[in-house]
Amino acid sequence: MGIAMDPIMDEMQRAQADAETAERFIEEKRIGERIRRLRLKKSMGLVEFGRHTGLSASFLSQLETGRVVPTLRNLARIAMVFSKDLSYFFESENTSILRVHRKSERVRMPQTGVEKPTYYFESLGYMVPDRIMDPYFTEFLPCTEGTESRAHMHPGFEFLYVLSGELTLQHGEQKTQLASGDAAYFESGTPHSYVCVGETPCSAVIVTAQQPMVLAQARPALQTHTPERKLF
Repeated sequence: MGIAMDPIMDEMQRAQADAETAERFIEEKRIGERIRRLRLKKSMGLVEFGRHTGLSASFLSQLETGRVVPTLRNLARIAMVFSKDLSYFFESENTSILRVHRKSERVRMPQTGVEKPTYYFESLGYMVPDRIMDPYFTEFLPCTEGTESRAHMHPGFEFLYVLSGELTLQHGEQKTQLASGDAAYFESGTPHSYVCVGETPCSAVIVTAQQPMVLAQARPALQTHTPERKLF
């Protein structure tokens, strides 16, 4: 009896070893972090993510923080949501990211949705894949007849640093004056807009970042608002 059981025990031990190896491999690939980056890039909350995958928001939260390891079946569901192959989660990832954006290579884009733009912007992060923040160099123009300061909002948070000139930031009902060297950090789910003060342009660096919370649940108005591209 003991001799007959040895092959079975060996097979069970090999299966257990394979499972442990697979778990270590998944952990080393930091799959949870990759899933979180994909979700935030889609501006998707955990509850909505759960509806698409059939998995609970609690499980997905633990998955993203590395407290649980997904099965291949669950990973395949997640891959389908983001139109990725299963191999995406196992490919080697360069953890040391460096991207240089030369001034001469950047594209200057105007404010959209208005006849006379009040600002122009250049993306400082367009070459970074799966980025979790979007930095911009922005030049705000002095107000003239026919220009329009258009309020907008989007999920997440925003950081603004004034390089030169003066700027008025309208955030909800609050209006704040900013000068060269001033900075502002605010929730971008609140309607906000900018107005250049004075006769010379105002330049600033603006960084937007997605947040793993469903702001639309707290602010139903966001569900019917279409932001200007992904800018600010």
